[in-house]
Amino acid sequence: MRNKHYESCLMAKLPNEKLTALDDRFVSIEEQMAQNPDPEEYVKLAKEHSDLADIVASIREFRQVESDLAGAKELLNSEDGELKEMAFMEVEELNEKIEKFTHDIRLLLLPKDASDNRSVIVELRAGTGGDEAALFAGNLFRMYQRYAELNRWKTTILTQNEGDMGGYKEITLNISGSGVYSKLKFESGVHRVQRVPDTETQGRIHTSAATVAVLPEVEDIDIEIKTEDIRIDTMRASGAGGQHVNTTDSAVRITHIPSGIVVVASAKSQHQNRATVMKVLRSRLYEMEREKRDNERADTRRDQVGSGDRSGRIRTYNFPQGRVTDHRINLTLYKLDKVLEGEALDELISALITENQAAQLAAMDEES
Repeated sequence: MRNKHYESCLMAKLPNEKLTALDDRFVSIEEQMAQNPDPEEYVKLAKEHSDLADIVASIREFRQVESDLAGAKELLNSEDGELKEMAFMEVEELNEKIEKFTHDIRLLLLPKDASDNRSVIVELRAGTGGDEAALFAGNLFRMYQRYAELNRWKTTILTQNEGDMGGYKEITLNISGSGVYSKLKFESGVHRVQRVPDTETQGRIHTSAATVAVLPEVEDIDIEIKTEDIRIDTMRASGAGGQHVNTTDSAVRITHIPSGIVVVASAKSQHQNRATVMKVLRSRLYEMEREKRDNERADTRRDQVGSGDRSGRIRTYNFPQGRVTDHRINLTLYKLDKVLEGEALDELISALITENQAAQLAAMDEES
């Protein structure tokens, strides 16, 4: 079913002056690249050329369809009945193409999230519900792991703290690939589960929760961390007992003093733990800066979906009814098993992306 914002967007006009300016800029870039600029300048031009390629191709196709439509409309005045009928059918077909190109180009004109193409750090934490919450965090971990496999992304566990009855009290993973953040950024928030625990003898439904934080992965050059701003402590990592106890001081805890952010990693390798805590710290600091910028634009963004507010309940997984409900867009799927297997998760994510785009388009129209 089409969103009301989507319907209104189809009737909107394109900013022709801006389209012409983009096409002219694209031609200018090609001319500059042909003049053999120095390597650094060439790289900048090549990136801008790549960024503009899709929208300029659509603009040129749109212009051609406009020209074809004008020609077809002229034939509507023909006295030849057969020719007039053919022209009428062509006008209808070309109007549909105009509508599609208008919508597609408007989407391409939306501001790009600079982090969309990045890999991510996903932090899962059991919330209210004790052992049941930890088991649910394990369900979510497997859902994202399977979703990553279906998208041919790579998943690496960075840190984990297993629950007493299974699942995870906390688990942090790195999901790497192209465009991971653009899909998973809508998963940040509180996920709630309603089901009858195995230990429940009266058959009562219990409600538990887990928190998901999706952070864009960043490099050293993205976030500068001053040595004097961090404190690194090593400590003995807890083991499983017996011969498997880790007796070396390999666990690493890093504290970022200005922000108060604390990150802990407790794998067997202290070197690996240091790399892990720095990776997670950079991503948290980067996301903190993003949220600060977003909050400064809160008035214009308040209607958008997927703001990444981790304090808000975003989704409920109801086992007795076999349904999943995303509260941000009031979408319910009776495909609980397939969602948790990662197979139907894309239906929720695609709907969130569509709603977010519609809200952005509506905001763009209000500003114009």
